[in-house]
Amino acid sequence: MAKTVGDFGDPPADVLEEAAAAFGLLASTSRLHIMWALSQGECDVSHLADRVGGALPSVSQHLSKLKLAGLVRARREGRRQIYYIGDPDIATVVRLMVGQLTQRAEEPLAPAGRMLGARA
Repeated sequence: MAKTVGDFGDPPADVLEEAAAAFGLLASTSRLHIMWALSQGECDVSHLADRVGGALPSVSQHLSKLKLAGLVRARREGRRQIYYIGDPDIATVVRLMVGQLTQRAEEPLAPAGRMLGARA
């Protein structure tokens, strides 16, 4: 039976496993940068590679992993694949986290690497 904390019950173990897997994929700086770029709008692999500063084959591999996990989707437009985030809630999470950390980093006297010490 799920415990209730506040207004939320604990999610089932399979949901937590799926969330952990998604967060694990986003733990890669390159994949997080790709997700950040896609949260701003859809893009093809060559434009993504230019934007995130990665080699085309590397960005393509990252996109394959994100797509396999269901975090990214693609549609064909002529000979190009156009990538986008399929779930708007995922885009919201990425924008919120990266945006919040960017804002903190821009604050005067912000402790450098505040989140780095919090890794488990």
